[in-house]
Amino acid sequence: MLSEKPWKPDRVVWLLAGFFSTMLLASMVVVGYREISQDTVTNQLVVFLVGIFTFHGVTLVLVNIFLGQHNISWSQAFGFREPRLGRTIFLGALVSILLLPVALSLSELSSHLLKYIGMAADPQQAVQMMRQSTSMVQLIIQGIAAVAFAPVVEELVFRGILYPAVKRNGHPKFALWGVSFFFALTHSNLTVILPLTVLAIILTFLYETTRNLLAPIIAHSLFNAANFAFLVFQRYQEGAL
Repeated sequence: MLSEKPWKPDRVVWLLAGFFSTMLLASMVVVGYREISQDTVTNQLVVFLVGIFTFHGVTLVLVNIFLGQHNISWSQAFGFREPRLGRTIFLGALVSILLLPVALSLSELSSHLLKYIGMAADPQQAVQMMRQSTSMVQLIIQGIAAVAFAPVVEELVFRGILYPAVKRNGHPKFALWGVSFFFALTHSNLTVILPLTVLAIILTFLYETTRNLLAPIIAHSLFNAANFAFLVFQRYQEGAL
């Protein structure tokens, strides 16, 4: 069971502190670079790349240090060598297909509810950046970040480490619901809290079923890819590219 993962609570807290400190550092680097640079397409790409590689790159280093502190390899920690790899990949892809209409419906519902109570239903910052992109180069870089980097880092931290750590300490229900809600909150957008909480819950069940973190990574990546493709299609329809 995933609750058998030997994650030490103090090391998990250390990793989370590093994760959010890195997120803050990346934001500071981006803001600082914007202050001293001109607002050109090239500079926007540089700012985006600096932020992405600062956040995701440092987080991967932190995870590697975390595993070293537990004397465990990546494959052992996240089940990458679990049998039935084909089943794992198939389930990951299938879940992503089933998730997309559910998430879109929940997102629309959240948007309507926010407007009903008089609150702004703004899209995520990453979505706003994509909608403002005017070149394929910008979109390609943003797509790589959304499809390749973000799913890997987020699944490692939330499903691979935080969820088993909370569950191991005797709180399986809180591990499922609490960590899933926490995952949604870290995206800092009211519109996506409900759909991302549901997404996280389903990805957790997928991890429990396959015991291989590759399954939720694939599902998460394909889910982001579908949303990204839809945004690119919108930009073409608008004649903005």
